[in-house]
Amino acid sequence: MKEIEKMLKREWYDANFDEELLAMRQKAELNCFDFNMSKPGSDEQLSALKKLLRNKLPKGLTVLAPVYFDYGKYTYFSEDVFINHGCYFIDGGTITIGKNVFVGPFCGFYTSSHPLNYEDRNKGLEQALPIHIGNNCWIGANVMVLPGVTIGNGCVIAAGSVVTKDLPDNSLSAGVPAVVKKYIEQ
Repeated sequence: MKEIEKMLKREWYDANFDEELLAMRQKAELNCFDFNMSKPGSDEQLSALKKLLRNKLPKGLTVLAPVYFDYGKYTYFSEDVFINHGCYFIDGGTITIGKNVFVGPFCGFYTSSHPLNYEDRNKGLEQALPIHIGNNCWIGANVMVLPGVTIGNGCVIAAGSVVTKDLPDNSLSAGVPAVVKKYIEQ
């Protein structure tokens, strides 16, 4: 089985030495460079974003430079999403972002995890678990979302939080690790 197949099946795979995955990440890095170095709002920048995400751009998607993706093609944005400056999407596992989501600056979405055992880690092994973000969420500045997390609809995550576990719908969460502080009435 190819390493990319293992990655997409959430199995341990060789992320550091597999030529196909290295080439895919290098291509995404070049596309990020083109996007980040383009004049904001220009046709050149829009073209670079389309190449990077390799899918149709949804209505109302705003992505501010700089932005970084490991692959790009495994991140899926819904309509009316705003991504502020300096965000990073480690999308070996899929990252799905719902409608009307606002993401503050310098947030990170990390689907990849490494073995705790250094012998396995030194082999370049990695596991990628998907991240799901529901509709109508607000993610404050400098938030980190870790592998395998699902954030429910209508959530607010305070700046600087580290989300290590699933968060229920309509919750306000904060902290390291993030915990539910209260529920938001709708």
